[in-house]
Amino acid sequence: MKSAKLNDSTKISQSSEIDVGGNIHELLTRASDVIRQADIAGDEIAVNSVAPFLRRVSEASRREIKHLVDALQTVDKKLQTDGDRIQRDIEEYTELSKHVMQLTTIVSDSVNSLPTTSGNSYA
Repeated sequence: MKSAKLNDSTKISQSSEIDVGGNIHELLTRASDVIRQADIAGDEIAVNSVAPFLRRVSEASRREIKHLVDALQTVDKKLQTDGDRIQRDIEEYTELSKHVMQLTTIVSDSVNSLPTTSGNSYA
């Protein structure tokens, strides 16, 4: 079960890395195209081309950051839920253990109070 949970986290991480890598490659390709256009068409066209490009890069980065924050919040909620469940399980186990000890004491005392017959002793 732990390995399945770790695999899900690993898949999310790998998927995010692939997405980010692909986005970076795409942005670098576009930047290279804009720079080539600027060299060809002159400075005025370059300024007009760079502003929208920077806006797109900024928007893409903000979307990626928001996606990562959302993923981290999901993992945080899961960790909190799992931590709460584990705490409840420990408390239940402690209570059960106390009851078992009490029952064991009662049974042991009862066996010790039985009369012995023909040299056989339960104590």
